Amino acid sequence: MKHPGFGIYIHWPFCLSKCPYCDFNSHVAATIDQLRWRAGLLRELDHFAQIKPGETVTSIFFGGGTPSLMDPATAAALIERVAALWPTAPDLEITMEANPSTVEAGRFRDFRAAGIGRLSLGIQALDDSSLKFLGRRHDAGEALAALELAGRLFPRFSFDLIYARPNQTEKAWRDELGRALGLAGDHLSLYQLTIEEGTAFAPAYARGEFKLPGEDEQAAMFEATQALTAAAGLPAYEVSNHARRGGGAHSGGACRHNLTYWLGGDYVGVGPGAHGRLNGEAFRQHRAPDIWLKRVEEHGHATQEREALDPATRAEELVMMGLRLVDGIDAATFDQAAGRPLWDVLDPQGLARMEAGGFVTRTDTGLKATPAGLLVLNALTAELLG
Repeated sequence: MKHPGFGIYIHWPFCLSKCPYCDFNSHVAATIDQLRWRAGLLRELDHFAQIKPGETVTSIFFGGGTPSLMDPATAAALIERVAALWPTAPDLEITMEANPSTVEAGRFRDFRAAGIGRLSLGIQALDDSSLKFLGRRHDAGEALAALELAGRLFPRFSFDLIYARPNQTEKAWRDELGRALGLAGDHLSLYQLTIEEGTAFAPAYARGEFKLPGEDEQAAMFEATQALTAAAGLPAYEVSNHARRGGGAHSGGACRHNLTYWLGGDYVGVGPGAHGRLNGEAFRQHRAPDIWLKRVEEHGHATQEREALDPATRAEELVMMGLRLVDGIDAATFDQAAGRPLWDVLDPQGLARMEAGGFVTRTDTGLKATPAGLLVLNALTAELLG
């Protein structure tokens, strides 16, 4: 069975500006009281260590927002506190998301000294016109310089690209991805541009200010992505994530922290809007940074919702997350996590239809989506769950 691990997610909600495609819980702030925020995050870690003591931490992930705007001393203090509160795995993975602007890249050495071993860079595009459209604060030259520096300083690094942008053709994406593969370390995250409610792109798209490539063109780009990354030795292990393969579930270039999510493991989430899953319960922190900080200072945590996951909800979550993995759902791991067999959870008629349609296939160990199924995951999951 694949052990999902146990992760710690730390959310830093602040950005220098809000990207027009972003629907994450991120906020632009003129000033940040670094010491006050450090104390708040440390205190919420203390709180969750009482709820989930003794578990071995396999990963720490600094996400955002833009956590590379955090004082490196804060990152060091949080890593030190995690190690004081829980036992840690010998191969503990510690990731930080970062932007490649010159200002942030200048702090990479300090973050490496603080204990960050894996950097995830938000590159998003390799040409200046696309970066401007996406609202990024860096240019292509800064992106390339940051990648070179990350490769020298960090044992592992990854970067993100967004494709299926307005006016982008399959050929243009193939050319850009080919360049990216020449720059890649052991991991790439490659996302199709989607228009999310609540973002600046949503009303602009509704007004017709730009158009996205059609469905057929997007599908062709997705298929090209799978072929090119596999040929370069970075095949997909999840619908949007690609990594060099290793000999086991947690070896190679795959992000072990994200695998904890997709394999249904427990994880702590601290910071505004962070989610966690512990001991069969879901935890959601207050989203507003000022309210979150005030509540932590007053109560030791800012949990806004705490919900027991009933067996049906837990099983459905495991199906939805597991099908995102290219290797699919491991039935033995699923049975242990859900407390019931995979095949009892799935709707027999829906499963039969999806098998006949070529959207899922049974494996020696469980069930996985086919390449066609990965293109329509939401609809596929709905059919399988009835």
